[in-house]
Amino acid sequence: MTTYKKESHIRSLLKGISWRIVATVDTILVVLLVTCLMGSCSLEFAFSIAFIEFFLKLAVYYIHERVWQNLLEKLRGTQKRTLYKSISWRLIATSMTFIISGTILDTFGEIALYIAITELFTKFAFYYIHERIWLKLPLGRIRDYFYNAIGKKI
Repeated sequence: MTTYKKESHIRSLLKGISWRIVATVDTILVVLLVTCLMGSCSLEFAFSIAFIEFFLKLAVYYIHERVWQNLLEKLRGTQKRTLYKSISWRLIATSMTFIISGTILDTFGEIALYIAITELFTKFAFYYIHERIWLKLPLGRIRDYFYNAIGKKI
C-alpha cells in the first residue's frame, strides 16, 4: 500500500460533488427562507440560484481544493488549517452567492444581500464539518479503489 501526501484529482472532484450537494440543499432552503421573510416566496428563484451555483461553484471549489494542496503544508489535517481553508472558501463563495442571487433576482438589493449573509453563517459551519469528515478518509483510499477497479495507476 502506497502512502500518499496529497489528495488526488479524483478525491478533489468527489469532495467537490459531495460539498455541492450539501451546499445546494442549503442554498434552496436559505433562498426560500429569505424570499418568504421578505414577502416574495419563490421556489423558482431558489432552484435557479441553486442550479447555477452548483455548476459554477463546483468548478471554483475544485480549483480552491487544488490550490490548498500547496498551502500551509505543515498544518495539513489540523483544525487550524481547516479553519483557514473554510474562511477562504466562504469569502469566495459568499461573493459568488451575492452576484448570482443579484443576477437571478434582477437586483443587488436587500434580498441578495440577506441570502449571501445567511449563507455565510450556515455554510461556514457545514463546510467546516464537511472538511473534518473528509479528513477521516485516509488519502489514497479513493485512488487505490480506482487503481484496483481499472488495473492501472491514476
